[in-house]
Amino acid sequence: MGYLNNTVVTVDAILTTKGRQLLAQNDGAFRITQFALADDEIDYTLYNPTHPSGSAYYGEALINMPLLEAFPNETQVMKYKLTTLPRGTAKLPVLSIKNTNISLPQGASQIISPQTLNYTGGNLVEQSGYTFTISDVRLTSTFEGVGINTPNAQALNTAIQTTGTVVSKTVIGTSLNIRGTTVNAIFPALAAAGTILQATLNIVGRDSGATSTIPFTLTKV
Repeated sequence: MGYLNNTVVTVDAILTTKGRQLLAQNDGAFRITQFALADDEIDYTLYNPTHPSGSAYYGEALINMPLLEAFPNETQVMKYKLTTLPRGTAKLPVLSIKNTNISLPQGASQIISPQTLNYTGGNLVEQSGYTFTISDVRLTSTFEGVGINTPNAQALNTAIQTTGTVVSKTVIGTSLNIRGTTVNAIFPALAAAGTILQATLNIVGRDSGATSTIPFTLTKV
C-alpha cells in the first residue's frame, strides 16, 4: 500500500485474494485493522542543512523524490518500516544478540534471546516479542518461537514446515529455539562431511521496529 499525491489518489493498495473476496461481499467483513508505513524510497543523505535558501528548503530534495506505488513482492518492499517510539526515546533502538552469527553442526540446537537497547518501552525484552524469519527453513528441524501465546504467534509457530524448494519461515516469540536438520534427510546428494549450508536469520522487534540480520550456517559432520 502506498500514499500518493492526494490530488489524484490518496491510497494505492493491492489486495490479496482473500481481501478481494471480503471486499466483494460488501457486508462489512472487509476491515483494515492494522497497517505499517515505510520509507524505502527516501535517501536521507539528500537532506541539506546548508541549503542557500534557508531551513524551509533543507528537505526539498526529499519532498520531491518520486514515491513508490504498491507492488506485491514482499521481499522488495517495506524493508525499512517506520515505527512510533515511546516519548522520551533519545536513541534509535537496536537489537542486542549474544550470537552475531549462528553456526551449528547438524542436529545441534541453540536458543536465540534478543534484547532491545535504547528503548524506553519497559524491559529489555519487548512485550510483543520478536519476529524471527529464516531464509531457508529446510536447514532446520526445529524453528520455534516461544514466549508469546497470541493466536497469530501460535498459528505461525505451528505451521507445517515445507521440505521442498527453498522456503522462508517466520515465527514470533521472546526467544527462538532452532535446531539444525540432518543434512542427508534434506540434501541426500551432499554426502561429504564438512559440507556447509548457509541461510540468513532476520530478527525484528515487534514494538520498537529494531531489526538485525545474522548469518546461519549448518555443517554436516
